[in-house]
Amino acid sequence: MPRTPRTPTYRLHRPSAQAIVTLSGKDIYLGRYGSEASRALYDRLVAEWLQNGRRLPDAASSSDGLVVVELVDAYLAHVQAYYVKGGSPTSEQASIKCALRPLLRFYGETPVAEFGPLKLKSVRQAMIEANWSRGYVNQQVDRIRRMFKWGVENELVEPGVYEGLRAVRGLVRGRSPARETEPVRPVPIAHVIAVEPFVSREIWAMIQIQLLTGCRPGEVVSMRGCDLDVSRSVWSYTPATHKTEHHGKPRTVFLGPKAQAVIRRFLTSTSQAFLFAPTSAEHERNAARRLGRKTPMTPSHRKRHAVSLRRTRSRPPRCRYDVASYRRAIARACDRADAQERASRKLPIDAERIVPRWHPHQLRHNCATALRKELGIEAARVILGHQRLDVTEVYAERDEAFASRVALRHG
Repeated sequence: MPRTPRTPTYRLHRPSAQAIVTLSGKDIYLGRYGSEASRALYDRLVAEWLQNGRRLPDAASSSDGLVVVELVDAYLAHVQAYYVKGGSPTSEQASIKCALRPLLRFYGETPVAEFGPLKLKSVRQAMIEANWSRGYVNQQVDRIRRMFKWGVENELVEPGVYEGLRAVRGLVRGRSPARETEPVRPVPIAHVIAVEPFVSREIWAMIQIQLLTGCRPGEVVSMRGCDLDVSRSVWSYTPATHKTEHHGKPRTVFLGPKAQAVIRRFLTSTSQAFLFAPTSAEHERNAARRLGRKTPMTPSHRKRHAVSLRRTRSRPPRCRYDVASYRRAIARACDRADAQERASRKLPIDAERIVPRWHPHQLRHNCATALRKELGIEAARVILGHQRLDVTEVYAERDEAFASRVALRHG
């Protein structure tokens, strides 16, 4: 976790008995130490310094002489303080740093006032040559523009510079050399069922809950007993943190009888504990391995096993899954299911995969598509927690069978 930059302190300069503060490497005397006037001046100077991206107002009042690398340094200080959720940095921090790398490589020493649309397009071309997908390139270019917008807001960048960068249009599908990606689709249910023998009880339960409720991977891995309201026939789950909480939007996941039956097997007396824990999965896996031993484990075997485990384990299992570990568990299960299917069919190694890899976010698309088919697009919108129907359209695939029947009857 990155360290949050400290705010410069109000200090005593002993030789002069004055108050002093150091901003951007410059010592500023504030008057008699402890006086109300010196305190007020300290508060004003620090506030202005923070608002100007941890730069002195006189240095930040004009973009003359400011180069891109200095703007990046000031912006990253803002990013580290702003993109934080639950005391931890969000993934947006890493995405912004990734977007700024090609910018620094090509134009780090370029004056900000000289950075125009053609230079931004050169940075974008470098992203394309790095084989970034078209959608990702557009997102990263927008993050660079966002930095210049922040610079205008804090009087580090002239407004005309940002307006010039806004003129650069995003890449259009089929009209750019950037790599295209396929849209996220629901997982064929046969591929979901194929991984069941190769995942733990906890992972399979999370897969089932996503299929039934359409919740996000980050919501299902953080489910706790204290977040559940079981007082009614339909349970409700309110995540402690979720994707859109910084917009002030609530999120409630509704759990019907099928989802309740899955969850009941994991409820414990410790309401603060996460329902699906890697520690429980490992204990169950080790118990199954012990039951499958052909010879009983002697005390010396247990001792050697414990020593070996301490030496080889880089870290103990955690109390909860995160989205990355959940995704990796499914990917490994897909590989094992595919290997077993290949072996049963005696296929060569270079043959096309029978069970392709899929990721847990696709399960949200499965739920949305099933809801749209059975109950309509509005039902899918409500369950997925979207504010607008056009967002739900991205998740809920159209019912091609229904469209075929309509065409057969009408056309």
